[in-house]
Amino acid sequence: MSKLQSDALREAISVIKNDCAEKKRKFTETIELQIGLKNYDPQKDKRFSGSVKLPHIPRPKMKICMLGDAQHVEEAEKIGLEYMDVESLKKLNKNKKLVKKLAKKYHAFLASESVIKQIPRLLGPGLNKAGKFPSLVSHQESLESKVNETKATIKFQLKKVLCMGVAVGNLDMEEKQIFQNVQMSVNFLVSLLKKNWQNVRCLYLKSTMGKPQRVF
Repeated sequence: MSKLQSDALREAISVIKNDCAEKKRKFTETIELQIGLKNYDPQKDKRFSGSVKLPHIPRPKMKICMLGDAQHVEEAEKIGLEYMDVESLKKLNKNKKLVKKLAKKYHAFLASESVIKQIPRLLGPGLNKAGKFPSLVSHQESLESKVNETKATIKFQLKKVLCMGVAVGNLDMEEKQIFQNVQMSVNFLVSLLKKNWQNVRCLYLKSTMGKPQRVF
């Protein structure tokens, strides 16, 4: 049973939207869900990790790179997706600094089957360490829909501290869309927790430049 009160959530979203409308910023602010946990020991308890696809894309401008074979490189070019082929990956020469730089440059990676198998050999563990190991794209699926699916997917991962933040929307979205995304994110997160809602200390929504609004 969700303990997230719909009214409180709607109120917070509308405060954030109105605040933004008054301040007219030059860029589209992202809305982040900030989570505080309790009764959890990252040292002893299992560090959870899980991804969920939201109904609406939270960050349309999310940067994705295709690590592709010839066919995927051609498709990426057609849809304006940044890409690297095996030759470009070889040039990084497993250099830790360069791989780290690559991991920093993009939010996520996609890879063709023939390329994904070579990644440990070509790049070492860098992408994996950054939590950005590529998702596989087959030639049977549309690259464009895979890109949209990746943009709509958010990841919850518990590291050493009991707080985390994930992008769940942006201020160009309608309030209803933000509401649906937040609801789905929270319910999914709670399902990952050992004691569900008993592990949730607080939940806030915050736009890039706005004040945090408590929703739980």
